Amino acid sequence: MKLLPVSRLVFAPLLAGLSLAGCASYQAVPQEVVLQGADQLFYGGNGAVTAADPRAEAAGQAMLDAGGSATDAAIAVMLALTVVEPQSSGIGGGGFLVRGTKDGAVTTFDGRETAPAGATPDWFLKSDGTLPSFDESVQSGLSVGVPGNVRLAEKAHASHGRLPWAKLFEPAITFAREGFEINPRLHNYLKNEPGHAGFSDAAKALYYDAEGQALPVGALVRNEELAQTFERIAREGAAGFYDSTIGSDLVATVAAATPRDGAMTLADVSGYRAKQREAVCGSYRAYRICSMGPPTSGGIAVLQILGQLERFDLKALGRDNPVTWHLFLESQRLAYADREIYLADADFVSVPVAGLLDREYLASRSALIDPASRGDAKPGQPAGAPQALADGDEPPESGTSHFAVVDASGTMVSYTSTIEGAFGSGLMSGGFYLNNELTDFSRSPTVDGKLVANRVEGGKRPRSSMSPTVIWDPQGRPFMAVGAAGGPTIPVTTTRAIIGAIDFGLGAEEALDLPFAMAFRGAIMLEKGTWMEQQADAFRALGHTEIVFREAPIKGNAITRGQGGWESARDPRIERSLAVP
Repeated sequence: MKLLPVSRLVFAPLLAGLSLAGCASYQAVPQEVVLQGADQLFYGGNGAVTAADPRAEAAGQAMLDAGGSATDAAIAVMLALTVVEPQSSGIGGGGFLVRGTKDGAVTTFDGRETAPAGATPDWFLKSDGTLPSFDESVQSGLSVGVPGNVRLAEKAHASHGRLPWAKLFEPAITFAREGFEINPRLHNYLKNEPGHAGFSDAAKALYYDAEGQALPVGALVRNEELAQTFERIAREGAAGFYDSTIGSDLVATVAAATPRDGAMTLADVSGYRAKQREAVCGSYRAYRICSMGPPTSGGIAVLQILGQLERFDLKALGRDNPVTWHLFLESQRLAYADREIYLADADFVSVPVAGLLDREYLASRSALIDPASRGDAKPGQPAGAPQALADGDEPPESGTSHFAVVDASGTMVSYTSTIEGAFGSGLMSGGFYLNNELTDFSRSPTVDGKLVANRVEGGKRPRSSMSPTVIWDPQGRPFMAVGAAGGPTIPVTTTRAIIGAIDFGLGAEEALDLPFAMAFRGAIMLEKGTWMEQQADAFRALGHTEIVFREAPIKGNAITRGQGGWESARDPRIERSLAVP
């Protein structure tokens, strides 16, 4: 046990009940993880798929059953989610895809939305230089970025698809034309946000009755306009989206709702390109972990949190020990302090990726973590760091969906897709919601006279928290594909599942079901109704005096390799939200 300084003895009565074993410097030992509950795992002969909605999951599995690749299946899931989970993602938004093969090769695709060329750093400011309300910014053309998912899908398919492009659209076209039933989760979103979800007349006609009430659970929705949109893209490729009446209608919708100069143009849409980026990779207890780099901050945050925790033996501490999660909270705070200052679109801002992931730098940050007390988390000084920039005022996003696929060859694909907030901007074109992704930029270009890295600029991609991740075990075998939705909670949800699988030997569902704990600046959030709430005094004794208890606003998906094959799981919290009351 690590000895406590004398100044900590005041906490002795509470700390006495906490296990601090394993808090000394820890050296990773390569070893095979043994997953629990292997006799209950789901083994797909052609691979495995996980998505937030079972119908989209089935669309991906159909592609695998037809001999498709993991990339084919992931694209089919994204398209199907456009129909059955319209509040969260789809072709009106963007995303990130990470692909890892059996031999360890990794590629990543950036389909993040871009600001129109006419956007300037004062994009969201009123003429007097003040900020409008956030809702005013969201529910307008100012919030809409050029969608990237269709270009991402085409680029990934060209490199790694096996099935014909048009086949990937078949399940989504069927759902849109023949109809899908509203599930409890979608119904609750529609009921709680009628002014936003029904902001567009087209959306109101789809999802609300003549009295303006959200359609009930089980109601059948047919979206013929979206079916026709899909059919055109299936025939013509991405050009059918970006260089056609679909694109021009999208531009007209956005421009009509943009209350200033610089509105999106057809040149912005037709000029959009998805990009293949360099993955960010690291190791944790001899497991190789690869994720998405800028313009998302999520992959770097995941690797930083894990790198800072590696010296602690979390397995010895145990998953039901407040100290374990105190260490997790402290590592989060350090990673997020760096995120706020350094992370943005690397095409516009110098992001010190190598410095942020340098093992010596992470060791120096880890040394700031005290197992017995909360510390003071400030941004570090990684090698290559630019002149200090300011922390912006980016809001949390919530309209996101994660899905993952492993195919018969062992290729893993982890894909996170988003329209930012629930129902995006509320604008609809072509039968799909348009994102409000530009509010992921800082609406304030400067803070205290300093430039904000994540300020709006024409053609720039807003910073994200999305963390699609793939993992190989110490023997180099594909082990896990994981990611999450939930805005700033995404890196935390993703990392927590990784810790569950690697440190505690849990399968996908159990890892996703671990209690949630997250640091929010001066406070922490502990998941209501879990043992963490019952152990609140133990967290207070560790220095976390401001605690908020609430249901976890998270939505994770994972696939892990067990003793007999792959286990596919969505967060049990999603399952509970899909259940009919």
